[in-house]
Amino acid sequence: MRRLPPLAAVRVFEAAARHGNFTRAAQELGMTQAAVSYQMKLLEERLGAPLFARSGRGIALTDLGRRIAPQISAAFDTMGDAFAAVHAESESVMRITAPRTLATNWLAGRIGSFQLARPELAVRLQVGDEMVDLLAGEADIALRGARGPMPGLVSHFLMRMPFAPFASPALLAKHPPVRTPTDLLALPRISSRDDWWDLWFAAAMGEAPAADQNAGVRFDSQILDGSAAIAGHGVSILSLPMWLPSVQSGQLVQVLPQTAYYRNSFWLMYAENKRNQPKVRAFRDWLLEEVRTSMGDDPHGALVPPEGLA
Repeated sequence: MRRLPPLAAVRVFEAAARHGNFTRAAQELGMTQAAVSYQMKLLEERLGAPLFARSGRGIALTDLGRRIAPQISAAFDTMGDAFAAVHAESESVMRITAPRTLATNWLAGRIGSFQLARPELAVRLQVGDEMVDLLAGEADIALRGARGPMPGLVSHFLMRMPFAPFASPALLAKHPPVRTPTDLLALPRISSRDDWWDLWFAAAMGEAPAADQNAGVRFDSQILDGSAAIAGHGVSILSLPMWLPSVQSGQLVQVLPQTAYYRNSFWLMYAENKRNQPKVRAFRDWLLEEVRTSMGDDPHGALVPPEGLA
């Protein structure tokens, strides 16, 4: 363990040695001259030797003071360079974490416009459903599914998660028309044991049907569910905002008009100490506008916060 004198006193010594004057050192450090004199007294008592020779109102470094002053100044310069490098990296790199479906199906196709607007930033997108510790600095910004704002974090509502059954036109053409939620039971359903199906049926017809014992394939990702639906393998329960391009291109069709909402919504979150960082403000403003633009006239109310969070 290093046997160092109090760093506050060392800092005072470095400034006083550089200026050759306690008054100017006090001005630089935002201290009183008396406080500077006191810190120097503590340091000299700790070392057991004087660092300054005092004559009237003037001061001069002793031989010991002259010997160590350049080394102390160099050490502070090294620390300054180290922190400056960290600051520069912090300002030039934007680390974002987002869940898989939102990152892959929504953010990835749009974030290029932010990069073009802020070419000086290196954007790093971490994709995964695990929760990272924003307060510990593991990322600058998180896009998360949550019921509401999370304690200790600045939170901005992005959008709700409306969901409904979707299928390819080719699959629907092979089966009788689907006019009611019950008609859906005659079609192959992808990930039929997903709780989104139960929630949707409960919203559409008041109760969920009995569990399908021949449930078939279940994926652990909405991305795979949607891809299977586009390929014509069955009906998937999907969140419309995540599949807008596929719906607009005609690859997917909403089978019935009833829409349900998941209990979680998407939020933009960051630590309070990053609130005023230019890169965070820039991304926040860009993202909130991008969400509003992407929803158009918002036919499913994705931009309406859940009750109690408006």
